[in-house]
Amino acid sequence: MIDILNESIENLVSSIQSGSLKSVDLVDFYIDRINKFKEYNAVIEIFDDARDLALEMDKKIANGFKGKLAGIPIIIKDNILYENHKASCASKMLENFVSPFNSTVVDKLLKEGAIILGRANMDEFAMGSSTETSFYGKTLNALDKSRVPGGSSGGSAVAVALNLCPVALGTDTGGSVRQPASFNGIIGLKPSYGRVSRYGIVAYGSSLDQVGVLAKNTDDTKLIFNIISGHSENDMTSSKNEVKDSLDSVVENLKIGVPVEIKEMIKGMPCENAFYSLINQLKNLNCENAFYSLINQLKNLNCEIVDVSLPNIKLVLPTYYIIATAEATSNLARFDGVKYTYRSKDSKSLEEVYLKSRSEGFGEEVKRRIMLGNYVLSSGYYDAYYKKAKSLQNELKNEFKSALKNVDLILLPTTKGEAYKLGEKTNPIDSYREDIFTVSANITSLPAISVPYMKGEHNMPFGMQFIANYFEENKLFKISEIVEKLAKN
Repeated sequence: MIDILNESIENLVSSIQSGSLKSVDLVDFYIDRINKFKEYNAVIEIFDDARDLALEMDKKIANGFKGKLAGIPIIIKDNILYENHKASCASKMLENFVSPFNSTVVDKLLKEGAIILGRANMDEFAMGSSTETSFYGKTLNALDKSRVPGGSSGGSAVAVALNLCPVALGTDTGGSVRQPASFNGIIGLKPSYGRVSRYGIVAYGSSLDQVGVLAKNTDDTKLIFNIISGHSENDMTSSKNEVKDSLDSVVENLKIGVPVEIKEMIKGMPCENAFYSLINQLKNLNCENAFYSLINQLKNLNCEIVDVSLPNIKLVLPTYYIIATAEATSNLARFDGVKYTYRSKDSKSLEEVYLKSRSEGFGEEVKRRIMLGNYVLSSGYYDAYYKKAKSLQNELKNEFKSALKNVDLILLPTTKGEAYKLGEKTNPIDSYREDIFTVSANITSLPAISVPYMKGEHNMPFGMQFIANYFEENKLFKISEIVEKLAKN
């Protein structure tokens, strides 16, 4: 009998192809689980046509269809467009918006036979680190209902962690895939900027956003990454670089860089012990070590740990929030109450349509970021804030580029510690500080992955994060496999 919850996607597809499992039965299984775990508020809608599409897929498979995701249910974040289905960005402003077309990533999933099962909860317009700003109410952590799941892709992370689907898609603007992955004990991948098309993704920060993968293991993460990657004619920011098949990439003798500046940054944080524990384990990793001799694929692997310097990494957080809020202000200007968005019923003039619709349609955090963005872009402060932030962004890119000439990966914690209590971060600045380790990858456009490593004092997981050079996701998958084995032991 198939153990659905512990099978890889590849094995589930094989079972469906062989006829020992039906796609419709798999969809029914996950719908039952979603309904069972409704209190977590991870999935805000199960799509009505999911079961019918699964029945159609079973017929296609019987007629010889061989897609890599044939019959596999997948949940997408509520800002990823799926034709004829709602995509509200967890907002009142887009509560009733139905997409007229597919995003590129959805097209790629459907081409391989995936069943889009539903949409996951998120922070409103992806603005938040806890999924507490959603119009549909907060999502609860998969492992402790009194704690946040992280954000903004908190619903996607919890859906995977609770086995409401085999894998989910999220978006990562400043850590919004990696941080909730860390808080819920799963893997979160943010690809290189441009590696995955953003066409059909409701934008927050256009130069920072990237579609990411949330999964329970490295193999599933690699599989989905390879399917959704590649150039899109609809997206000028998507890279034309060839996508190498990361499933077949061979990486050995990894050299891992540890920023010397991080030692001061993490001093006293809950992640400090875990960070140095992982470094020590990686330093001792070799084929003679009895602890690791059980893991066949690591026999000939030797990770070298070296110091690297990133002098401006301490300034990455303010740099990020200046650039992100500036871009958010521009992107949100289109939601004006005139076309496809919420429109205030009390408006009596065009000016009131704009003012009241936006005042009533946007939540508190979104309004805060609009105001911050307008401030840093205003004529009196553009040079003082935005221009300096862009200059510092270039310096950070050069620092990471220089460091990655000498190492394969850069190691950072994913989060400051384990998931915090719901309602604990009432001061928005405290919430923004949660992104201190993740925003570097977005500011520099580099790929990064968070892998669960150990648990904190409250028995809650948190992960370790690795950053690779542009389009070298294969190295992230290799280290992810290593850390997966370390964590299990």
